[in-house]
Amino acid sequence: MPADHPCRVIEAFVGMLDLAELGFTHARLGKTGRPPHDPADLLKLYLYGYLNQVRSSRRLERECQRNVELMWLLGRLAPDHKTIANFRRHNGVALQRAGAGLVRLCQRTGLVKGQWVAIDGSKFQAVASGKAVVRAADVEPRLARLEERIAHYLAQLDAADGQESDSPIDRSKVQDALEQLRQRREALIETGRELADEKRTHAVTSEPDARVMKGVGPGYNLQTVVDGHSAMIVAHALINEATDNRQLQPMAELAAQALQVKTLDVLADAGYSNGAQAAALEAQALLAHVPANRAVNNQGDGTLLPHTAFSYDPQADVMSCPQGKTLTRKQLVRKDCAVVYQAREQDCQHCPLKPGCTKKKRRLVRRHLHEEALQRMHQRATPEAMRRRRCTVEHPFAGLKYRIFGHPRLLMRGLAGAAAEMAIATTVWNLKRGMAMLGAQEMRRTPLA
Repeated sequence: MPADHPCRVIEAFVGMLDLAELGFTHARLGKTGRPPHDPADLLKLYLYGYLNQVRSSRRLERECQRNVELMWLLGRLAPDHKTIANFRRHNGVALQRAGAGLVRLCQRTGLVKGQWVAIDGSKFQAVASGKAVVRAADVEPRLARLEERIAHYLAQLDAADGQESDSPIDRSKVQDALEQLRQRREALIETGRELADEKRTHAVTSEPDARVMKGVGPGYNLQTVVDGHSAMIVAHALINEATDNRQLQPMAELAAQALQVKTLDVLADAGYSNGAQAAALEAQALLAHVPANRAVNNQGDGTLLPHTAFSYDPQADVMSCPQGKTLTRKQLVRKDCAVVYQAREQDCQHCPLKPGCTKKKRRLVRRHLHEEALQRMHQRATPEAMRRRRCTVEHPFAGLKYRIFGHPRLLMRGLAGAAAEMAIATTVWNLKRGMAMLGAQEMRRTPLA
């Protein structure tokens, strides 16, 4: 095996890890019974497999029996597919901790600078099929169709009881079909009840954790934080929310924790615009560079005065229009984190700017509760910063989807299973980046702690 072969890097990396401390199952041997498979060997197997677009436990089992590189890496160990699959299923949290250990290693080598990071999300298709999606509006029509089919089978049974025939129906088969339809009806009723209670628009019956994502159907949203210098993924999270507007603060804090830094510049697109989270990050010396995603004044075909034409007086908590008239506080809209200010009718009626300001009797202006933080966040999002963000954060997504996954569809059901897959994939991506930038032999020589 050549000195710069990826297998040697995998072996050296896994050898640096304290698997028992990370929480891998069977990392400590019991006093009795046959020794289980060493988790170090199974971790090496998965890292090698994802590095070569082999993710299925059955395919990994076959590779152990025929692949010379794996024979060298595992010492001719050939676990069965069930053992391989159970390792990934039961060690999701430990796999994420192992990936964090690789990030620390790359910090020691200087590959990960931690001066600024870029955040973005991408959708990955879940195991569940689109046929498993039940929308709230479809529950009643589906129930009606099931009731019709149940009534049809019951009518067949009644007809068979009332008359003799040379070719009687198979009552056992009809009864089985009726039982299946009743079970589907009960499941559909329960799904409709859950949708109503949780105020959701849809559910995925075969994978409840999944949500319908635009472009992929049932899936999950992978959030990544990418180092600006190395394009390595320093932190990630898998969520089942289709939008990104609540992820700015959680992901920035994850990055600061992973990099063990107290100050950090965080770049993201307008989908992450969140005034409350931007203010909370500023208080932690984590500066967000995000374009503010504001609603436009769409009255009058968008030609009316925007809210930026009005100035705010924090002492009196009032706003002033371009003509110097005062708008007083009307109400607090907690859902939107905004305060509504209104002008007096008499002021607007005699104002020469009214035709270009509002079509109503008086002008209403919304101001975000964290308006100053939004403005500072928007000012930091310069065109150059957004260009750097695009060049940095899109690269790992392409590598994950088409160089590691091969096809961006998950193999494990549920949020926990999908997160375990992502933990392996992001670790492999960082290994690839490290070997490309630093070289395999230098990666092997770098201590983890």
